[in-house]
Amino acid sequence: MSTKTPPAGFRPSYETCTEPGPFCPIQATTLGYYPNQGVNIFLAIGYGLAALITIVTGVWKRTWGFSIAVAAGCALECVGYVGRCLLADNPWNGDAFKIQIVAIVLGPTLVCIGLYLTLKHAVTALNRSLSRVAPRLYPLFFVPADVSCLVIQAIGGGIAASAGPGKLDLLQHGNRTIMAGIVLQVVVLLCFGTLSGDYLFRAGRYFRSGNVAPEYQAGAALFVDKKFRTFIWAMGVAYAALLIRCIYRIAEMQGGWGSAIMQHESSFIVLESFMVLIACVLLAAFAPGIFFPQMSHSFAAQEEDKRPQTESDSAGTEMERV
Repeated sequence: MSTKTPPAGFRPSYETCTEPGPFCPIQATTLGYYPNQGVNIFLAIGYGLAALITIVTGVWKRTWGFSIAVAAGCALECVGYVGRCLLADNPWNGDAFKIQIVAIVLGPTLVCIGLYLTLKHAVTALNRSLSRVAPRLYPLFFVPADVSCLVIQAIGGGIAASAGPGKLDLLQHGNRTIMAGIVLQVVVLLCFGTLSGDYLFRAGRYFRSGNVAPEYQAGAALFVDKKFRTFIWAMGVAYAALLIRCIYRIAEMQGGWGSAIMQHESSFIVLESFMVLIACVLLAAFAPGIFFPQMSHSFAAQEEDKRPQTESDSAGTEMERV
């Protein structure tokens, strides 16, 4: 191949380029830059440690649903940033590009499931009568809704990945599908935040009223417990970080692949990478099994051992666990 002029009809793409060169400049890649390898190594290690800590704590404290969802999300993020480390060596590595796109887009969706599972257990432990919705309905709505966001984004990613050279329309369809999934995720997150904020406001007003019914004294004690309040604050900050990340993703995808926002690494690192890492670290460090033990299966088993139950009562209690 001549070093002066490219072959007739040549267009740089992940199918025609394997490494940077005269006809395959870095600027022609979707990202348009060499990812910062040091930052991405740090992020990959951070997500890997968060996944490991979440799994260990989950097995120890038996918070199965929460731990599996959050650890899977952290693991996906870790894989995604390993992909970006490979892109730091060669931005034309098509496989690494696809890996980081899919993993980093889908990872936070799984992490959100961990948040959704906490609301049901918080309502059950504090005072379920204050909730506008039956506690068991929270995961029945939010988890499938979140999975729907994941599926839509995965479909969009598959469409975009299948768009070869000259298939700009197919690429744009994939882009719009991904963005639809992210917009839906923002809507789901906003609904979750509204319901959570409403319940915590009602619970705070009730427990501070000085007129707490005897059956809710345990909830009143939990509401002022320092560990539980720390857990709620950690979940709140994690929620805010994930919401910021999703809003950023909408702005990024709005301009399409290779947009000015997508090619601005600093905004990606701050508003995507570190927002999700903050959420993952908080969920791992302030694990519910330690700071909110009422969410664990171990706590449920201990409570059941303290009092006799009829067979139907036991079945009902088990149905309340996730």
